[in-house]
Amino acid sequence: MLNLLAEKQDQTYPCLSVSNFFSQSMSKYNNQIRLRVLLGAILFVGLIFVAKLFFLQIVKGEEYSLVADRQYIKSATTFFNRGSIYFQDRKGNLVSAATLKQEFLLTINPQMIINKDLAYQALNKVIELDKEDFFNKFDRKGSLYGELASHLTQEQADEIKALNLKGVFLIKEKIRFYPAGNTASHVLGFMAYQGDDYGGRYGLEKYYESILRHNETGSFASFFAEVFVDLGETLFTDDGQKNKEGDLILTIEPVVQNTLERELKGAIDKWQAESGGAIIMDPNTGEIVAMAAYPDFNPSEKQGNISVLPNPLVESVFEMGSIIKPLTLAAGFDAGVVTPDTTYNDKGSLVLNNRTIYNYDKRGRGVVPMREVIYQSLNTGTVFVMQKMGRDTFRKYMLGYGLGEKTGIDLPGEISGLVRNLESKEEVDYATVSFGQGIAITPIETIRAFSSIANGGKLIRPHVVKQIRYDDGEDFIIQPEIQAQVLGRRAVEDITQIMIEVVDNILGGGKYRLDNYSIAAKTGTAQIVDPTHGKYYEDRFLHSFFSFYPAHNPKFVSLMYIVYPKNVRYSSETLSDPSMNMAKFMINYYELPPDRDGVDTKRVSVLP
Repeated sequence: MLNLLAEKQDQTYPCLSVSNFFSQSMSKYNNQIRLRVLLGAILFVGLIFVAKLFFLQIVKGEEYSLVADRQYIKSATTFFNRGSIYFQDRKGNLVSAATLKQEFLLTINPQMIINKDLAYQALNKVIELDKEDFFNKFDRKGSLYGELASHLTQEQADEIKALNLKGVFLIKEKIRFYPAGNTASHVLGFMAYQGDDYGGRYGLEKYYESILRHNETGSFASFFAEVFVDLGETLFTDDGQKNKEGDLILTIEPVVQNTLERELKGAIDKWQAESGGAIIMDPNTGEIVAMAAYPDFNPSEKQGNISVLPNPLVESVFEMGSIIKPLTLAAGFDAGVVTPDTTYNDKGSLVLNNRTIYNYDKRGRGVVPMREVIYQSLNTGTVFVMQKMGRDTFRKYMLGYGLGEKTGIDLPGEISGLVRNLESKEEVDYATVSFGQGIAITPIETIRAFSSIANGGKLIRPHVVKQIRYDDGEDFIIQPEIQAQVLGRRAVEDITQIMIEVVDNILGGGKYRLDNYSIAAKTGTAQIVDPTHGKYYEDRFLHSFFSFYPAHNPKFVSLMYIVYPKNVRYSSETLSDPSMNMAKFMINYYELPPDRDGVDTKRVSVLP
C-alpha cells in the first residue's frame, strides 16, 4: 500500500524532487544578481549624463555658447581653449600672465549680399579692408563663407553690428593674450603655428604644453558622443585617466620682475651693451622670483626677430669671469687646504705650460692672505688654491657645484655648460677655470652654484612654477628639491664673511654698505672670445655681479650680467648700482628683518 502511494506521489508531483527545487532557487538568485547589475549600470550611466550635463552647462557654458555663435557659419572650425598662467605677488594674490581674450572674426556670405560695393564702403569706414581681397570673395562660385578680418575689438564689432548689413556676420573667438606685454617674455614664451598645429613654441607655453593644451570643442560636437567617449575612457583605459589639463601658478613675483627688468635695461642702455640677463632666486627653495633677459619681445604680437626668442638664461653659455672665484676659495676652505688667513706670495703673474697668467692689472701684491684674493680679485690667488687642492679634488668640487650639467629647471631648451678644461691634461686649463675663464656655463647653472654658498652648501633645483591647478580640482605643489650637499657650514661662513667685507669696504669705497643689513657680493669681468679666430678680444668683456642678502640669513641670491658694454672696463662700474638697487629694493619690499646691529666691520685698504 505504501509503495503504491509513493509511486502515485512521484507521478503526480515530479517538480518537488530535491534537485529540481535547488535548480529553481539558483535560477531565481541569478536573475536577481543580473537585475541588480543592470540597475547599477543604468544608474552609473545616468550619473555620467548628469555630470556631463553639469560640466557642459555650468563649467563649459560660456565656451559652448561661443561655439553656438559660429557653428552654422563655419562648420569645420573648433573652439580654441587653453589653460591660464598666473604670476603670484608677495601676498599670494594671482596676477594674469597668459590668458584667453575675446575678439571677433568678421565674415560674409557672398550669396546673401545684394550690393557688394555698398557693403565694402560701409565696412571699410569701420576697419581698413583690402579691396581686392574683398571682391575676390564673390568670384568663388557658390561660396557661402569668406573671412574678411580677425582680432576685432568689441567696439569695432559694435559699429559693424549697427550697420545691419545682410550677409555680414561677426563671430566671437578667443585668442592667447599676455596682459603684461613684454614682462617675463622669455619665461612665458609664446604660441605659434607649426604646420597646422597651434601650440606653445617657447618658454612655459612649450614646456607645459600637455597641461595647458585643453581639448578643443568641435563645432558639431554631440553631447551624447562626448558622454560615451568619456565613458569609454573611464572603462577601457589602463588607469582610467586622460591627460590632465590645468593652469600654472608661477614663482615669479610681478613687481620684482618689472623692477629687475627696469634695472637691467637701464644698465644695458647706459653702457650700450649688446644684451644682458638677470635672475633673482630663493636659495633655500629654488623658486625663481624674477628672470629677465634683454632684448625681449611681446608674446601677444607677431614675432619679427626670431633671434631674441630663445631664453639665454638657460639656452646660452658664457665665461662668467671673477664671480667664480668665491666658488674656488669655498672649495679650498672646505677641502681644508687653505683658510681665510693662509698667505701666498703674489708676484702678479705665473707661467704654466708655457702660458702666462696675469692679475687683471699685471701687478703683484707680495705676501697676502686669502681674503685679499677676493678683495682685490687676484687671478694668481685662485690658481694657488687650485694647486693646493690638486686637479682631481678641484675638479670634484667644481663639478659638485653642478657646473657642466643641466639644472633641471622647468623651462625648455636647457643646455649644459662647457667644462672640458676640467678634463684637460694641462695644468693651465685648470688654472683658468679657477678664476672663471676657460669654461662657459649658463646663467641658471651659475646661480644654482652660487646658491650653495647662500643656503649652507646645498645644491638645489631651480624652478619657475610653484603650483599646477588641475581642472579636476586637484592641486600639485612643486616642492624644493635638494640635489646634493656641496660644502660644509664652516667653509660657507668663511667665504660669506669675506664677501660681506667686499660690499662694506671695497665696492665703491664702502658707499653701498647698509647699517642694519649685510650684503655679500662679488663682481666679475671676463674677456669675450672672438669666434672667428678663437682668441679673446682685447676690448670686449662680459660684466657680471653676484650677490645674496641678508648675508647672515639669505633670502635671495641674485645674478646680473651684460654683454659687451662700451667705453668701460670693469663690472664694478656698470653693475654695482643696478645690483645694489635691487638688493635694497628686495629688502624693503619683502620687509626682511635686519641681520646685524649696525656695528661697523673691519676696514680694509681700497684698491682699484
